[in-house]
Amino acid sequence: MPGPAASPAASVADVLALFDGFGRRRYDEDVTQLEHALQVAALARSEAAGDALVAAALLHDVGHLLELRDGGIDDGQVDVDLGHEASGARWLAPLFPAAVTGPIALHVAAKRYRCAVDPAYHEGLSTGSTRSLVRQGGPMDDVEQARFAAHPGADDAVRLRGWDDGGKVDGVVVDDLDTYVDLLESLTR
Repeated sequence: MPGPAASPAASVADVLALFDGFGRRRYDEDVTQLEHALQVAALARSEAAGDALVAAALLHDVGHLLELRDGGIDDGQVDVDLGHEASGARWLAPLFPAAVTGPIALHVAAKRYRCAVDPAYHEGLSTGSTRSLVRQGGPMDDVEQARFAAHPGADDAVRLRGWDDGGKVDGVVVDDLDTYVDLLESLTR
C-alpha cells in the first residue's frame, strides 16, 4: 500500500475523508483523533489566531491519520517515532501554504523545546505526550534549543503546541469539522 508521500492531499475533500475514515480512532489519549483536532482548533480560535494557524491547529496530527490509513497501528503503541509531524506536513504541502504546514512540521520540536526551557511544562504533559517525548528525542539540548528559537516559525509552533496540550479533554463540546471547511478552502493553493 502506498505511503503518505505517494498520495498527497489534492483537495479539502481528501482531508475530510481522512478524518471521516480514521478520526474516530483514539491516539494514546482519552479523546479521539477528531475530538483532539477540533479541540485544538477551538483553542486557537479562542485566542484569535489567524486562519492559517487555526488550520494548522486542526490539521497538526494528520500524520497519525495517514499512518492508520496506510495500515499502521496507532503511533502511541509503537516503540519508535513515526515522524507524524513531517509526514502530515508533506501530505498537506501541495494543498496548503507554509503558514499552515510549517507549524505542523515543527509542533513536535516545539514540545521538545518547551520541555527543555520550562521544567513545569514538562511535568504537565499528558501521559501520552510524556511517552511520545521519549521516542521523539526528549528535551532539546542547548544547541537544538538555539536552533529552534532562531527558526522564523518557532513562535507559531510553540503556540500550536500549547493548544495541542490543552486539546485532550474528554467531553468538551466544540464546533464540528464542517465549520472549518470554508476556512480550509480559503487557504488552499
